Formats: sequence, structure tokens, C-alpha cells
Amino acid sequence: MTAALACVLRTGAWLRALLLAFVVLHSGLASAEAEDRLPSIALKLSLNPDTRAFDAVAEIRPQSADFSFALHQSLSVTSASVDGRPLRVEPGGRRGEIRGWRVVLPATGTLQLHYGGTLPALDARLDHRDVLQRLMPAASAAGSFLPAGSGWYPHPGAMFTYRVELSVPATQRALVAGSLISETLPLRDDDRYRASFEFAHPADGIDLMAGPWRIREQQVPRTDASPLRLRTYFPADLDAIDGLPAAYLDDTRRYIERYSQAIGPYPFDGFSIVASPLPTGFGMPTLTYMGAQVLKLPFIRATSLGHEVLHSWWGNGVFVDYQRGNWSEGLTTFMADHAYKEEESADAASAMRMGWLRDFAATPEADQPTLASFRSRTHGAAAVVGYGKSAMLFLMLRDLIGEEAFKRGIQLFWTQHRFRVADWDALRSSFETASGRSLATFFEQWLTRPGGPALTLDTASATQHGSSVRLTLELSQSSPAYALEVPLSLSYADHHETRRVSLDQRRQRLTLELPALPERVALDPELRLWRVLSANQLPPILRQWISARSPRLIIADNQGGPDASGFTVSAQALADAVFENPARRTSIADLKTGTAPVLLIGRHAAVDAALATAGLPPRPDSPGARGSAQVWTTADQAHAPLAIVSVADTDALRALLRPLPHYGARSWLVFDGRRAIEQGVWPASGMEVPVRTGH
Repeated sequence: MTAALACVLRTGAWLRALLLAFVVLHSGLASAEAEDRLPSIALKLSLNPDTRAFDAVAEIRPQSADFSFALHQSLSVTSASVDGRPLRVEPGGRRGEIRGWRVVLPATGTLQLHYGGTLPALDARLDHRDVLQRLMPAASAAGSFLPAGSGWYPHPGAMFTYRVELSVPATQRALVAGSLISETLPLRDDDRYRASFEFAHPADGIDLMAGPWRIREQQVPRTDASPLRLRTYFPADLDAIDGLPAAYLDDTRRYIERYSQAIGPYPFDGFSIVASPLPTGFGMPTLTYMGAQVLKLPFIRATSLGHEVLHSWWGNGVFVDYQRGNWSEGLTTFMADHAYKEEESADAASAMRMGWLRDFAATPEADQPTLASFRSRTHGAAAVVGYGKSAMLFLMLRDLIGEEAFKRGIQLFWTQHRFRVADWDALRSSFETASGRSLATFFEQWLTRPGGPALTLDTASATQHGSSVRLTLELSQSSPAYALEVPLSLSYADHHETRRVSLDQRRQRLTLELPALPERVALDPELRLWRVLSANQLPPILRQWISARSPRLIIADNQGGPDASGFTVSAQALADAVFENPARRTSIADLKTGTAPVLLIGRHAAVDAALATAGLPPRPDSPGARGSAQVWTTADQAHAPLAIVSVADTDALRALLRPLPHYGARSWLVFDGRRAIEQGVWPASGMEVPVRTGH
């Protein structure tokens, strides 16, 4: 598992985008209500993960006497009353696994609902794509997850505050986002763990988690607020790793201090790192819910943890107006993931941006949404835009207005919109105030136009004018033109110099007065602009096959025998796991025909024979024949793009089902079973032209 996988797992506050079809969030999401006017819900619930039995009592004051709500189909209302007076509850229609309910209340009073049932079993085999797309409350002894949008509680119909009292068996622990009000630890095996949580800020959902965890805690004094309660909820094997819980607590404290200084005071009184049996990476108010397997990896604390802590400000501190686009993931990615790479080195940050632009170039043009239409990460194309393009927008904005104005804009945005719903227009307004300039054109072009510009530095020529040099550049971009500040690198015999030029036309001639003659000029060599990379900057990566609109599959198997059908079934299963769109089966004879990307899967000898028969390049030195499986890409412009999966046997092929889809940003890999032991990206040249001289 690699850092690339950690990026895949980071989804932030994804559930906030997926609101139940039966619930329409009116003024609570469209405007900022005063907190003392928000509806509230109180829940008392009992969960037995072994039997999946769930029983709850909800007390709620709906906004309307005619109250419609939704529950998962596994749950049913057993009674409803107001001040002890029974009320009739009518079941309604269904949409998927969600069932509607309706109750009519008298003019005043608090509605009390008794409901419960047997929850679905948690399926630990789900991969990250399944988790992103499935909204189902699920329970098991290994862990239980009841997502906010899955219908495990009656939603009040607007943003709300809540209090939740939890009860689980002695071997389990449970929590929801919020302040820990009380906690009772079991003294005997037949006791129960009980805890109460309160969330006094506006919320649009409640996520419930339970598991066989051990709790570690660190209290951090604060001069301007109550002590900060930091916790880990880890299973026994994870908790037993020497120093791991303490390291997570220390790093969490460090991230909270970092972002409190950069943005504004941390808005909650605690933060927990909660281990999940699923491949999750969710940022919720006061906690992050991350896969137990990835929590073991050392780089997670240096990357993913900070990303999820930062969601305490962006997404969970300032809410996203999902109907008008999700700015939170891009801003969080820029201030966390990209910022950590900038601190590592300029080359590391540039490499991250290259990864985003490679993924963008590998996404079919018809599948590229606008940034304004991005809601949540449900597939590769959405992730390319919602994370990569959005993060690059903030980089370009900082380059445009300057670092100090950018910092002021961030702090102003937080101050003005803390615990309020904000959209891209609100962000633009804050940065305009901080910079003292209009940013309407900048935001309009990057938010409402799909794709990005293709830039070319056509010529660079210089003439001597007395003691100075006049450098004339001819630049062009795709149509319709963007308004850009283009970085240029001027290379001299002993140094490099960066200049920025304004480009807002389809073709443009620009002149620079320089003290000396440069030898070469490079257009945006550090990749600070979101753009379509030229062909010589695009090494083939697996993302091109993952997101292909009409991929093709060739299965090479010259071994036969009793395992032949099993190999074919496994190869098809791998293709189904890798491709986002169905693949068309074809034959080895088609290796050199057509233009749609091809995935060739076979045992080593069959793959080598197929490549030789087709006259295609043989297996490269990297990945060679090491490990149990090798994967590599080719991009011979005379033929269709080709990716090869070469395996020792059927078991080696099956071992790739889970890990391979996570490596879209790689050109080649070597696997030992499920573990990638080597990986890389084919080299590519840049966009640089020599300076012609004249008189």
C-alpha cells in the first residue's frame, strides 16, 4: 500500500453531500440560522453488534406538524407519542433501501419515536469504491458504521443540534461526533459501555461508529478554552503497536496547533482517531474514521491525518453548499497534502502537481466535469477535478494575489462563515476583500469551464538593444482563451530566472526587457497552472485505462489445463475491478488495431509471446520479471495505448484484485502477492525552446 492509496482513501466530509431523498433541507442549508433557533434531536440507543440488534428512542421537535422522515428499510417505527399521547405513524414509499414515514403532530410538544430492527451485516470485503457509493447502516463484532445519510435516525429536516446516549456490550466502545458529556466503563462482562455526546453547533447529519476498541486519551491545556481531549479508538492489535497511539495523539495536537494559527481557533473541544474495519478515510466533526490497515502505515500520520484534521475547519467548521459546488476538498488538499510537499521540497510539490495533471490528461474530455459541479468523490474523473483541479485553483490564486493576501483571505473566510454554509462566491468575496481586487474572471473561468487550456511556447527570439536584451516570445493557447499569469523560466549559463507574463488571447506576442541574453525559455516548468500537458509531458499511467470510456480486454492464456477457466474468470474480475466502464473482450489479433486502450492479461510466457507475435516492444527492464506479477504501460503513438498485467499463476492474478485499482498514477509496478514492492512512472521531457538571436 502506498501514499497514492492514502490519497484515494481521503474523502473528507463526503456524507454531507448525500442527503436522503425524503428530506429536503430548506433554510438550514440555504442560509445561516442562529444556533439557538436550530431544531434539536435527542437519541437514546442500544446496539448489539453480535446480533446486529438496534433499538432507539428519538425525541425531536420537527419544523412542521406534518413531519415526514426516512429510515433504512431494516428499521421500523414501533410507537410515536407527544407528551405521552400516542400518535399514528404511517409508512410511506421507498427509494432503494430507504423507506419514508409520516406522523402528524399536535400544535405543540416534543415527538417521541420508538424504532429499531436488525441492521445489515457489515461487509469487510468492500473496497473504497463500494464504501463511497453505499449508504447503509451496518453492524458486526469487528466494527459497526451507521453513516449520516443512511437513515439510521429521523432527520429533523434542517440543520440541527443533537445529543446521543449510546449503550453497547462490554467488549465494545461507541461514539458519535461531538463533546463527550459522560462515559461509564463496564466493570463486569455482563455490563455495558455507555457514553453520552452532545453537538451544540449546527449539524446536517450524525455518524455513529462502534468497535472492539481500546481508548487512549491525551488532554491538552488551552489558555482560551477548556482542555482539548484527544483520543484514539484502536483495536487491540493496533493499540499494541509500540508508541503508535501516542504518536497519533501527538501528531493530532501538532496539526490542531498548526491550523489554529493559520486559520483561527480550533472550533471543537476534542478530536479522535477511530479505526475502521473498512477502507475508509472520512473527516467528520471532532474525529476521523480511517481504515485500521492504513493507520499502521507511517506516512499516514504525515499526510492523511493532517488532511482529516483540517476538515475540522473546512467542511465541518464552514459548511459546504453542495448545490453550488464543493470547495472544501480542494482547499483542504491544498493546505494539507500540497503544503506538506512544499515543505518537503519544491521538487516534491511539483511532482504532486504532475500527478494531478497526468490524471487530468488521462481523463476523457467528455468525462471532465466543471469544478462548480463537483459534489463528492464517487469516481476517478470527479476526484481529478474536485481534488486536483480545485487544489491547483488555490495555488494559482495564491500566485496571483500574493501569499500575505491569501493568508488574510483564509482567515477572513473562516471568521465570516464559521458554522455557516458557504459557497464559492463566499470564498471569492473573502479573497477579493483581502487582496483589494476583483477576482470575478479568475473564479468564473476555473469554476464554470470544463477541462483546461492547452498552452504552447512557440518561439523565443532576442535582439540586443544597447546594454539590454529584448526577448520576444510567441505564445498560444487553445480556444476560448483563458486569462492567465504564465510562469516562464529563463535559463542562463550560470543561473535561472522566473518571470510571469499575462496571456489572455488565443495567440499573443510578448516582449521582455532583460539585462542579459538567456539561452533557453521554458513555459511553466514547475507546473503551477492547471492545463492540458503536451504529448511529450505525458508518460502513460494506469489512470488512462482506469477511466477509459470504451476499454478493451485481451486475455492471453497458452497454458490450458484444468485451471484455464479459473484464470479467465479471475482476469475478467480484475478488469471489472480496474475499469470504471465495462470492457469489451477481444483477441490477441487486435493488439495492433483500433484506438481504444487495451488491457492485456496473461501468464508470463503467454504475455511475452503475444507481444512478440504482434511486433510490440518486449517487457522492459522495469518491471522486468521480478515478483509474482508485473504491470506496465506502453504508449506507442502508432498503436492503441496498451497496459499489460503479467502474472505467474492464477493466485498471483487474484492477489491484484484489491490493490491494482489504487495505482492509477503509476506507469509500472512489481507485486509480491498483494504488495507492490516496486513502482514508477516513465520519464517525460518538458516544454522548453532555445532562444534565437538576431540583429
